[in-house]
Amino acid sequence: MLIGYARVSTSEQSLDEQMDLLGAAGAERIFLEKISTKAAKRPELVRLMEQLREGDVVIVTRFDRISRRLLDLIELVEQISAGGAGFRSLREDIDTTSSSGRLILHVMGAIAQFERDKIVERTREGLASARKRGRIGGRPPALTPEQAETCKKLLAEGESVAGIARQFRVSRSTIARLRRAEGV
Repeated sequence: MLIGYARVSTSEQSLDEQMDLLGAAGAERIFLEKISTKAAKRPELVRLMEQLREGDVVIVTRFDRISRRLLDLIELVEQISAGGAGFRSLREDIDTTSSSGRLILHVMGAIAQFERDKIVERTREGLASARKRGRIGGRPPALTPEQAETCKKLLAEGESVAGIARQFRVSRSTIARLRRAEGV
C-alpha cells in the first residue's frame, strides 16, 4: 500500500497541494498533520509508523515534510525499512525500494555522519584551546566557596535543604547536590 504523509507547521497553512501531489503519486491513504517538526511528538506520524506493514511505501512530497534534520530523516527511514517497508520522496526523487535509492540515502547518511563528526571535532578543539587560555566552560557556580562552606555548616546543624535554598536564593537541588557531595 502506498501511504502518504503530509505536514504543515501551522494551522493557517494548507495541506491541499501536498494532498494533490500524494494522490497523483498513488497514495491510497494520507496521514495529515498540522504541527511543527520541532514538536516532541507528532501523533499522525506515530500512527503512520504503528500501522505500517511489510511491503508498504511511505510517500512524502519532500524531505522537510517528515523531518527537518538529515539525521532524523535517516533514522526514520531506517525505522521504516526495519519493518520491511519503503520510503519515497517525490521532490528529491529518492525511493528506497530501489537499490539506487538506498545507495543515495546511505551516501546522504554518511555525509550527515561526517558533518556530525566534524562538529564534535571542532567543539573539542575549541574547548581544549579555551582551557589552555585558562577559561573553563559551563555555568558559573551558584554559590561562592564561602557560601558553600556556610551551607555545609547549616546542613550539619540540621537546617532543612529548602530553608538553606531560600536563604541563599538558589534551588533546592543546588543544596541537595552539595549535601550529597559532602555526605552530610
